[in-house]
Amino acid sequence: MSKQVLILAALIVAAACYPATGSAYITVGISVLLFTGWATSWNILGGWAGQLSLGHASFVGLGAYFVAIGASQFGWAPWWSVLLAMGVAAIMALVWGGLTFGLRGPYFALSTIAIAEILRLVAINEGWLTGGASGVFIDTLPEPFGVDLFDKTTQYYLALAYAAITLAVVVFISRRRFGFQLKAVRDNEEAAMAAGINPTAVKLKAFVLSGMLTALGGGVYGIFLSFIEPHIIFNLLLSVQIALTVIIGGRGTIWGPAVGAALLVISGEVFRTAFAQANMLVYGVLILVVILLLPRGIMGEYVYKLTRKKYANRAQG
Repeated sequence: MSKQVLILAALIVAAACYPATGSAYITVGISVLLFTGWATSWNILGGWAGQLSLGHASFVGLGAYFVAIGASQFGWAPWWSVLLAMGVAAIMALVWGGLTFGLRGPYFALSTIAIAEILRLVAINEGWLTGGASGVFIDTLPEPFGVDLFDKTTQYYLALAYAAITLAVVVFISRRRFGFQLKAVRDNEEAAMAAGINPTAVKLKAFVLSGMLTALGGGVYGIFLSFIEPHIIFNLLLSVQIALTVIIGGRGTIWGPAVGAALLVISGEVFRTAFAQANMLVYGVLILVVILLLPRGIMGEYVYKLTRKKYANRAQG
């Protein structure tokens, strides 16, 4: 059993014990786990494949809206709605990536913002389905095996399962051929092509996987919120927060998104309590300091220094 698998198992066990402490901050725990899952999903595309996306809120919104609409209008169980949302997310990523992966520089990132904005406008204008600008409530959900999905502890474990799935996927691909292909495409597309790798195909696979996992988390988020409103769910700020979580934690690392999520969510809550209206200023200063002092992110700098030390020891030996 690899070291990464052991670390993941230990983290899952530790997180699973959190509600047993009777903590009053279980909603903070849910937020940390959701952002861990979203950031890890984003990292597959933005970190491992090197394609900056500022529109991942579109996938979050897909998952949340499918759960809300499925429950309120069609009486679907949320797991069927989530599976459907993941399928739609995969198709959207294929079409979206096929049209935009030929773009260079910041143009792909700009296109992701446009897609999220398009979905927001659709949600606002198609009120017969989405509730329009007023949003849609989730007032009833099934109770599988007598489990209340509106209970915060249940939602915590749903978020934990989601975060664990995304981390397990990244641990799995990190040592597989696909993971090495992603790194090769990120570092040098021309060299990757010379080695027989199709960069567009690799990035499309990463985009599809990233979109599907993000939509899965969006479904959990929809259950957690119980009310979906387009101005919130498709907000550019959410996409930026997801990207910042990875950038601060460490792009292209396994544990960077989880570290970034814990730091940003918990510090955000602390600053909101301690600094009231000035909390966003302090929060912004913290982000700026981390980016300036740790340009590779927290885990990125750790992995970089660890790698340099390893090769230095080999050279001396």
